Amino acid sequence: MPFWKKSFSKRTNVHFPQAIVQGKPVETEAIAKDLSRISTVSNSDVQAVLGDIAPVMHNRMAQGKSVHIKGLGYFRYVLDTKGVKDLKDFDFGKQVQAVRVQFTPERTKQSGGTYTRALVDSDQLEWIELSPNTPDQDPAPEPGGEDDRPVIE
Repeated sequence: MPFWKKSFSKRTNVHFPQAIVQGKPVETEAIAKDLSRISTVSNSDVQAVLGDIAPVMHNRMAQGKSVHIKGLGYFRYVLDTKGVKDLKDFDFGKQVQAVRVQFTPERTKQSGGTYTRALVDSDQLEWIELSPNTPDQDPAPEPGGEDDRPVIE
């Protein structure tokens, strides 16, 4: 069951529901065990493949491709940039602030023409409200913080 709490934005002066992560992240080893239980592949084989997926995806995306993991979704590189008013000031290296990976969940067409996204079956989710005083938990803090993102120079 996912969790949410009421939050307030001082910038926009509005109240809104916010999804909250509780506890520690589920690590690769636990995912590998779950996958091995529902397949004919051993836990160690699943861990070996999952351990190699990031560099393989990077290599393909570095070729200008998007990566599609069937049943999961699409991954591609996107740029955080700043613009310039005059084309003569255009400088790719100076304008690119960061390189990020964008994930788009796979979608499946349902009867009636609607779509459902992988990982998001809203009919199956039962959201539990937490107190607004519940502290936020960072599910996977980045080493070195947000400034540790890859940047093109």
